[in-house]
Amino acid sequence: MKYQQITREERYTIAAYRAQGLSVSHIAELTGRHRSTLYREFQRNSCHRTDGGYRPSKADSRTRGRRRRSRRNRHYSERHFKLVRALLRKKYSPEQIVGYIRRHKLMKRRLSHETIYQYIWRNKKNGGNLWTHLRQASKQRRKRYKAYDSRGRLADKRHITDRPKSVEGRRYKGHWEIDTVHGRGSNHCIVTLLERKTGFVMIGKLKNKSTYELNKKTVRLINRDPRNIKTITADNGTEFHQYKKIEDCCAVKFYFATPYHSWERGSNEHVNGLIRQYLPKNQSMEDITQQQCDAIAMKLNSRPRKRFGYKTPEEMYYGR
Repeated sequence: MKYQQITREERYTIAAYRAQGLSVSHIAELTGRHRSTLYREFQRNSCHRTDGGYRPSKADSRTRGRRRRSRRNRHYSERHFKLVRALLRKKYSPEQIVGYIRRHKLMKRRLSHETIYQYIWRNKKNGGNLWTHLRQASKQRRKRYKAYDSRGRLADKRHITDRPKSVEGRRYKGHWEIDTVHGRGSNHCIVTLLERKTGFVMIGKLKNKSTYELNKKTVRLINRDPRNIKTITADNGTEFHQYKKIEDCCAVKFYFATPYHSWERGSNEHVNGLIRQYLPKNQSMEDITQQQCDAIAMKLNSRPRKRFGYKTPEEMYYGR
């Protein structure tokens, strides 16, 4: 099997697992990497001069620096990057661009995602704006030590550990994650529904964060394809406290993640980050329409994904 270097996205996943206290062998099993690869990654890219911690952004920066220093010649001209620029403007990540080009055999010379990142940073240094099309790290999170959690204290609420084991393994279609994403200022926001196996997403516009508004929109989204929505996993936000009304209207079961365990709903957290490319955190959502939400969902569903061999979520969901 051909070796592939650890990607930027994998580093964030590895860091999240390490923060949970998992062993290197367990992380290797979950990520499909050899434990020697992970030992080498931690040894080369941890912050040894300070606290010895592993920070994915620092690790990725160090790796790019080593590669940049090791290369003396540029093998690609501007004509090679014409397609790259077009796909960047469609919000494809560099890794997705490489996978798309290779899948459709659009370039004879093999291009790496690292080469694309270098091209983007050179473009930025020269006053270009290609970097603005990359997904940005939008939020600094703080650890809540010994904090009493009062969220989601509902009787009869199903915990994520009660969810069928097949859901965790993404073996079957029909198991979704739900979340809300907020803008600046007004109470207007959106609700996202993400199918775990295929990565297919639906987005609904909410006038406010009330349980009534959320339930009404969620039922409408479910009714787009009710046969393929069997379970929904949510966080402990108060907007989900009337979830039983959704269960009464639709043939679905709700499950709830552990408070502050965002990795238990990692797929939804990831797609929410992608949505921020179109709806930045500092932008109000008051003027956003349902048609715009559907357009954003369509763009995300038509992006190629590495885990599907660079097929799109739409292709996976509809079996094309």
